[in-house]
Amino acid sequence: MIAPNSTIGVLGSGQLGRMFALSARQMGYRVHTFSPESDTPTGQVADTETCATYEDLKAVRDFAKSVDVITFEFENVPFATVQAAE
Repeated sequence: MIAPNSTIGVLGSGQLGRMFALSARQMGYRVHTFSPESDTPTGQVADTETCATYEDLKAVRDFAKSVDVITFEFENVPFATVQAAE
């Protein structure tokens, strides 16, 4: 379990991510979303929104360094992106 006030990173940014982010924030977590699109459903309620392609591995690594744990909202994240986030 991660402690409240930790930052949860979300790869993807749709409606499910929005519901996840709203619940996470109610429980005291911060949310940082990563997605190729801007002004997304998740990004509208997240504390931070990074807009970059999944192939931008530097942006993925920077995102991963800024969060305490990462979860997936989008099932088609490229494997190279997952590796860069480790």
